Amino acid sequence: MAQLVVGGGCFWCVEGGLKNLRGVTEVIPGYSGGETKDPTYQQICSGNTGHAEVVRITFDEQTISLETLLEVFFTLHDPTQLNRQGADIGTQYRSVIFTADEQQRITAEQVIEQCQANFDDEIVTEISPLGHLYIAEDYHHDYFANNPNNPYCVAVVGPKVAKARAKHASLY
Repeated sequence: MAQLVVGGGCFWCVEGGLKNLRGVTEVIPGYSGGETKDPTYQQICSGNTGHAEVVRITFDEQTISLETLLEVFFTLHDPTQLNRQGADIGTQYRSVIFTADEQQRITAEQVIEQCQANFDDEIVTEISPLGHLYIAEDYHHDYFANNPNNPYCVAVVGPKVAKARAKHASLY
């Protein structure tokens, strides 16, 4: 099994859209890319820790490629927005790919180059080496599945997940 850590705004959106892809065995929300040790959600929301809301995806490369996973990721958020996703503003909502090795970095760069044609504005997704990943509090896990009627899920998460599922229907 392979793993990839990405952030694209609120981790509820990214987790919800990647969770049921064929070949994805686990999607865990967390925090990475900052300086604060053992950050809490409240600290992350302040924007002062340097961390991004991320998900760690565990997947079977024989069933779904890293390239395909990244293409779905780019459908789940707007990678042209710097340090924000819609009304969620701050570095904690940045578009980021945390790579585990050189091959993941190269693949991420290639996919960004290929996906650029789908966007009018420049993709600003950060590519950085993976540092420490802190797993988010339990109530964030499967948030969209467990809280589909939450107003944020109805207004923001649901439409993003529906868009990804429609565009990539054959992968679910």
